[in-house]
Amino acid sequence: MEGFIMAIIQIFDPALCCSTGVCGVEVDQALVSFAADVDWARQNGAQIERFNLAQQPMVFAENPLVRDFLERSGQEALPLILVDGEVALAGRYPKRTELARWLGIAMAPPESAPASCCAGGRCC
Repeated sequence: MEGFIMAIIQIFDPALCCSTGVCGVEVDQALVSFAADVDWARQNGAQIERFNLAQQPMVFAENPLVRDFLERSGQEALPLILVDGEVALAGRYPKRTELARWLGIAMAPPESAPASCCAGGRCC
């Protein structure tokens, strides 16, 4: 798509042990799936920035939208996802389909089971 500018996604994570939260003994499967989805989106040209409350608190404090969100809802309401500077989602990580929609990335349709040649109890 000529002239298409892909959206910029910013993820404001709760306090995590590392930049992705995919570390330690008990790893949250939602974080594992989301990390894979972020990698997929980046491989498709997406610009995604992640900020960890434990490691980058000033980024949260310096962004008025994020600061107001935290004052109103508390850090329990994280993650907060901004798309081009506007709130797109809060309280959970987006699914791959949501990332694709926000970024304008076409997704391959899921593979369907092969059609059966059996009809009326007779198989070929």
